[in-house]
Amino acid sequence: MSDWLQSITQGALGAISVSMLFSLHRLLRGPSLTDRVVALDLFSLQTSAVITVYALWMGQPELVDVALVLAVIGSMGTIVIARYLYSAQRGTP
Repeated sequence: MSDWLQSITQGALGAISVSMLFSLHRLLRGPSLTDRVVALDLFSLQTSAVITVYALWMGQPELVDVALVLAVIGSMGTIVIARYLYSAQRGTP
């Protein structure tokens, strides 16, 4: 890997790590449950991004599959929680 691509991937990992800290803060101190659910979904997508950038950096394309599965499972989990919150708000089972 060339030096500039290695620098870019390291910078991307640093930027994603900082944004993960902000998401973690919102996850722990969110004013409402919906804010926490959105922060959890964002955190799972950021984790997928870290895995993808790391796969590019280390030259391991099989890790992209892991990131894709994590993103799909995280999004499905968010949909399930949103449906539960919607039905709990309406009072239906």
